[in-house]
Amino acid sequence: MDTCLTTDRLALRPFTDTEADLDLVVELDSDPEVMRYITGGRPMTREEIRAESFARMLPGGFWATHLRATGEFLGWHCLRPLRGAPAGSADLGYRLRKAAWGRGFATEGARALVAKGFGELGYDRITANTMYVNSGSRHVMEKCGLTYVRTYFEEWPYRVEGDEHGDVEYALNREEWLTQR
Repeated sequence: MDTCLTTDRLALRPFTDTEADLDLVVELDSDPEVMRYITGGRPMTREEIRAESFARMLPGGFWATHLRATGEFLGWHCLRPLRGAPAGSADLGYRLRKAAWGRGFATEGARALVAKGFGELGYDRITANTMYVNSGSRHVMEKCGLTYVRTYFEEWPYRVEGDEHGDVEYALNREEWLTQR
């Protein structure tokens, strides 16, 4: 495994344009519970994943997340600049298999990417977004030092239970991160 970043329990590596990596994303995005806050629980087809999800992972910023001790695929983490955002800004994200939930893996990988973002990559601000009702994801953001910025409403292609409460943005800037360390 060509590892890009390691933590105590995780190994993160860039996704590759291979059927094996596509298979991992298909397995992840085929779970209705994993997709609850993304598509309202509708599993995505292999074709949709190849054209939408996987295609946006390959230019970079997305890392396959594996359990370091066994190599088991847990999901992915991402830290990438967003189009239209101010220079020096990046978006943090994560999606893990249900079996990995509640074990601190999302937080562990996200914290490592926050440190990489403010350190090696030189970002000035890191943001993350989720649905207001996704308390698990909001908790991860807070554990990584990000704080609530705003609630907003967008049109999404899928109806998701709780979307009437909107989405939330959390953020952390480099100066805040340095004082938290």
